[in-house]
Amino acid sequence: IGNNNAPISIIEFGDYQCPFCARFNQETKDELVSKYVDTGIVRFGFKDLIINDLPKDKLSTLSAEASYCAAEQDKFWDYHDEVYRNSRGENTGWISNESLLGFANNMNMPNIAQFKECLNSHKYNQLVVQNDIFAKNLGLSTTPTFLILKDNSTKIAAVEGAQPISVFDDVIAQFLNNTI
Repeated sequence: IGNNNAPISIIEFGDYQCPFCARFNQETKDELVSKYVDTGIVRFGFKDLIINDLPKDKLSTLSAEASYCAAEQDKFWDYHDEVYRNSRGENTGWISNESLLGFANNMNMPNIAQFKECLNSHKYNQLVVQNDIFAKNLGLSTTPTFLILKDNSTKIAAVEGAQPISVFDDVIAQFLNNTI
């Protein structure tokens, strides 16, 4: 989300079962968006870093796949936020096909049948796997991890955990003042 020409990009690497990702989404993301994305300073993105999958069910992967099914209907961020609003921790059984479909209903997904078909097909499994491999190849192992980059710069700042807005304020100010 945000202006493609924003001078700073922030990419969150997260897992939908991560309680700290949910806390960031509930406590900090809206302020970050209003303060920096809506004003054209930051472009904000999200990539999957799957750390809570169990081999038997792969529910973090399933919820990530669901977010891309929502994106087909231009509802990625609405769905993303709805999943985090309903977060119940790591591997507690709160994610299922039924709950993911329920979240789509909660946020008025335009075409529920299309969403359900997409989810059941695992159409976006490879995208989730690619995002996860990309994150792990960068050496990331904690969710959420935020990579903050300034256009035309080789410097990158990494922020780990559900940090308050003040941490982002400091890093963004350093980038804008060329002190990073």
